[in-house]
Amino acid sequence: MDLVIRDVRVVDGGGGPSYRADVGLAAGRIAAVRREGEPRLSGTRVLDAHGLALSPGFVDMHAHSDLALLRDPAHEAKAAQGVTLEVLGQDGLSYAPVDDRTLEEVRTTIAGWNGDGSDVDLDWRTVGEYLDRLDRGFDGQGIAVNAAYLLPQGTVRAYAVGWEDRPATDAELALMRRLVAEGLEQGAVGMSSGLTYTPGMYADGSELAALCRVVAAHGGYYCPHHRSYGAGALEAYAEMVDLARKAGCALHLAHATLNFGVNEGRAPELLALLDRALDEGVDLSLDTYPYTPGCTTLVALLPGWAHEGGPDAVLARLRDGASAERIRHDLEVTGSDGCHGVPVDWSAVEVSGVGDPALAHHVGRRLPDWATARRLLLADRLGTTILQHVGHEENVRAIMRHRVHTGGSDGILQGAKPHPRAYGTFPHYLGRYVRELGVLSLEEAVAHLTSRPAARLRLPDRGLVREGYRADLVLFDPDTVAAGATFAAPRTLPSGIPHVLVDGRFVIRDGRRTDVLAGRTVRRGADFSPSGV
Repeated sequence: MDLVIRDVRVVDGGGGPSYRADVGLAAGRIAAVRREGEPRLSGTRVLDAHGLALSPGFVDMHAHSDLALLRDPAHEAKAAQGVTLEVLGQDGLSYAPVDDRTLEEVRTTIAGWNGDGSDVDLDWRTVGEYLDRLDRGFDGQGIAVNAAYLLPQGTVRAYAVGWEDRPATDAELALMRRLVAEGLEQGAVGMSSGLTYTPGMYADGSELAALCRVVAAHGGYYCPHHRSYGAGALEAYAEMVDLARKAGCALHLAHATLNFGVNEGRAPELLALLDRALDEGVDLSLDTYPYTPGCTTLVALLPGWAHEGGPDAVLARLRDGASAERIRHDLEVTGSDGCHGVPVDWSAVEVSGVGDPALAHHVGRRLPDWATARRLLLADRLGTTILQHVGHEENVRAIMRHRVHTGGSDGILQGAKPHPRAYGTFPHYLGRYVRELGVLSLEEAVAHLTSRPAARLRLPDRGLVREGYRADLVLFDPDTVAAGATFAAPRTLPSGIPHVLVDGRFVIRDGRRTDVLAGRTVRRGADFSPSGV
């Protein structure tokens, strides 16, 4: 054995009772598990883990580390939480597949999520080339944790159709289907959408269904940020369930929550809708983060029509007085589709980050009115990130208990004051919602964060502490594990997670980041089980 983890409480990811054991690792895999009372294991190195729990590494089903993995080799935001696999390409917008025009447009559009990319060599255009770039990682040495990729439907539409609000032509739809098929063949695990973001929101149900049929044919899954989390949220969820049923495609609902005053206390209605679909045979799962505020870009709140033509067209409309007044009316009176059909409450909108350092004085402040928001969007060239304080704790707790729930941080790492979910989601589940509140048992919570995501991703050798499985593991103290990140200090690292291993190698050792870059891409095909787990 390369390493024996001795006398540890194994929370194996399957949801059953934990047990004490020695766990031996060799060549990046779990080589042996010897329960208490069985012969002890011996190895080249021994780690005394008495008092600690051992679980599979956590899977972040909704990550925005698309460029962070390349620019920040330490990547402590996720590694220190025990995350060993992230799913990128979320919300329908990411950096492959692209041509030169699309890449520049996408870079500007999601600068608030990932930075403008000027500090990263964006030397890829296809999905396969992007995954190869991740495998090379920082300075050719790899990345901190493993990564999977969802094909972004909005980027695909921008490539094939542009930023126009119109139906795709037959030729454009054929091109989108080909791009989706090629991306899946090159290793993407599914397709994402951002249906409150442009240009993805311009796709109608028939267009989405045509693409989802391609996803289904390749054994992937569809991960939509659907058309509303506010007014009309339940109808938006129902649309996605019906789409999955008609297309025969597996469905994973992104950050599946219910926000804004119109949805207070309505989680049971959502869960009943999902239970009916599951009972009818729809292949369905979801992820959430354990916080009430949301996080996005300020420009995302604008109505869809204001985005038509791309980022430069948005800036032109913001400069034009008549267009800006029309935007204000949609935001404040009728309820913008970008703000989920709910009139914006500026007092709930807090600036979390800016692209231009000269605007840093806005960070941490609530926006008083549209005039201020408009000036900031223009000055920051759409690069501003915000928190929206619009969620409900009872909805958060009810949804995280559901039988197909998984964990996803939706962690945006940009900005001086990011949402603490980026640095705290997984220890917050274990510390706050397991130990302090008892919403989930420890065994249940670990299953939500490990084996359930692995099953959705159809990974046959991850997500459980079993002999032969990948040695992507986290050791934590159930009595002390906690998120350090708060809204006041969002980049504080967690406590109670002394060791994290990727491929059997310590990326966190004794609470400190090592220099190990053991992460690689997880690709549909090479790492994929067609029949699931």
